[in-house]
Amino acid sequence: MTTTAPEHSDPRAFVDPHAFVDPYAVDASDVRWPDPADVRWPDPAGSDQDMDHLLPPNPAERLDFAIGPRDRRRIDLHAALTAAGIPPYPEDRDAIDQLSALSGSVNAALQRWLHHPR
Repeated sequence: MTTTAPEHSDPRAFVDPHAFVDPYAVDASDVRWPDPADVRWPDPAGSDQDMDHLLPPNPAERLDFAIGPRDRRRIDLHAALTAAGIPPYPEDRDAIDQLSALSGSVNAALQRWLHHPR
């Protein structure tokens, strides 16, 4: 049994590891950069330049209404079901409305049961 070494007819087929060329090496005098004063990003549509969106809203501009206790229990029940991995379906609306009509202590027990670690 004889082993033969592969023969290469072109000696340039081997890559010299020391012949690396940096593609990012550029002569800066050859590059024409635009003047930063001429470059302007367009404003987003409907942007408020005077408003800082990270600040809380002005209390004088808030809507003045309170949510009733039954509506608050309904919203809390929706949130508790969703957080427990049981998203309510539209056909569950009647059942959630009936549960929201029950007292606050009953709704607190429901939410405690839903938030109980498994």
